[in-house]
Amino acid sequence: MSVPVACPVPPYSTGDKSSFAWSSARSRWPVILTGVIDDIARTTMKTDGEEAAEGKILIEKFGMLKYEVEHDRELLPLEDDGLPDIAIYNEELQRQGPMTWCNAPWLYSECYLYRKLFGYQQMTKNWKDYDIFARQKLDAFKGSETAVAELAIRYKALSEQLDGSTSTEQLALLFREFIDISLWGNATDLSLLTNLSLDQLQSLQGAKARKESEKNILVNDVDKAWEAISSVKGGQVDLVLDNAGFEFYTDIIFSLFLLDAGLADTIVLRPKSMPWFVSDVMPIDLPVLINTLASQTFFTQARSELDYLVAQLMKYNDEGKIIIRTSSFWTTSLPYWEIRENGVGGGHEVWQSLLESKLVILKGDLNYRKLTYDSAWPRTSSFAVASGPLSTNGVKLFSLRTCKADVVVGLPEGKEAELEKEWAEITTAKGKPETGLGWAWSGKWAVMPFSSGGK
Repeated sequence: MSVPVACPVPPYSTGDKSSFAWSSARSRWPVILTGVIDDIARTTMKTDGEEAAEGKILIEKFGMLKYEVEHDRELLPLEDDGLPDIAIYNEELQRQGPMTWCNAPWLYSECYLYRKLFGYQQMTKNWKDYDIFARQKLDAFKGSETAVAELAIRYKALSEQLDGSTSTEQLALLFREFIDISLWGNATDLSLLTNLSLDQLQSLQGAKARKESEKNILVNDVDKAWEAISSVKGGQVDLVLDNAGFEFYTDIIFSLFLLDAGLADTIVLRPKSMPWFVSDVMPIDLPVLINTLASQTFFTQARSELDYLVAQLMKYNDEGKIIIRTSSFWTTSLPYWEIRENGVGGGHEVWQSLLESKLVILKGDLNYRKLTYDSAWPRTSSFAVASGPLSTNGVKLFSLRTCKADVVVGLPEGKEAELEKEWAEITTAKGKPETGLGWAWSGKWAVMPFSSGGK
């Protein structure tokens, strides 16, 4: 039996009342499962025969799973659906011993939940490739129309200013601008972003805007990321994706900028291979994104700018400069400490693939949790320590993460107390005073750590 590398710090647990894991297991997961059951029921109503019969079986199984979560039943070995990652889950369950939904390592049990849902689908004939979250993802994207239009206008204006005379300094400023867009995109809150021309970005006005946008970034290694991406012309940049919809749209805009500016020759997008954590990107979400952006009826605002963006995206896609590459490793419960030479569960193969990249950008909260083993590190621990073998695996990593879970590292002494105080003041002003870790779950703050991989 292959054994993953161990972490010296205990993981966050659904049995810890002070952790966001506690409320996730008891409140969020049942709501998510209710939504899945509703989605299957709505789709089943439009089918008949064997497909409808299998849909009803899925509804029953998903309903039983919800009951087990709500009543804190024991986690049992996953049924073998023919895919190799089942062994990884079951070996980990055996290693960690008996656990229940409300008293288990948070990262493992949350991944186990989504893998169990997918396993039920794999036992069917007609529902194997059905995305149980597609409807939610598309509805949320439609609701972001104004922000979609604003960014399309912003992208076209900046893209048209790029030419042979664009200086390195200007490219560095644009890189920071697009990083901000990609970082904060999931919140569809563009208030932190500037709307300046290239000349204005270099002015005092631009410096003031950047300072304002950076005030809530607790760890900011963007300069190190810029050095990594600009040290070699062209080359490959990888994006390990997070959410579909608007956030994926911002990731695509960032990718287009890197190609437009010659900072990359190839962008490798790394989505999940199955429906995951409700909103995560799957390979199908790229053509879905292209089709929705191109649709005259789905998005009616800023049509000329959106058409310009779609044309650029289609051109790069047709030229093979934007590539989709996935792996079952991303949907195991394994931490990214396994992205190393002797990594298990597909970690070795992912490591080999990422070595081709001059910078690997990992998006979102779950990726950060996996980078740091989702463990209760002291806040002042360095990212190099919390990321374990990643700090010497030869891969340059840059994490873009708005804080929506417990683990946060790299803070200076005294910063955690300062954040707790500020969060208490914010929530008190809103009439809902909170203390403790709420600041780490709110999405108001962000971290952008970089690892050189020992290079």
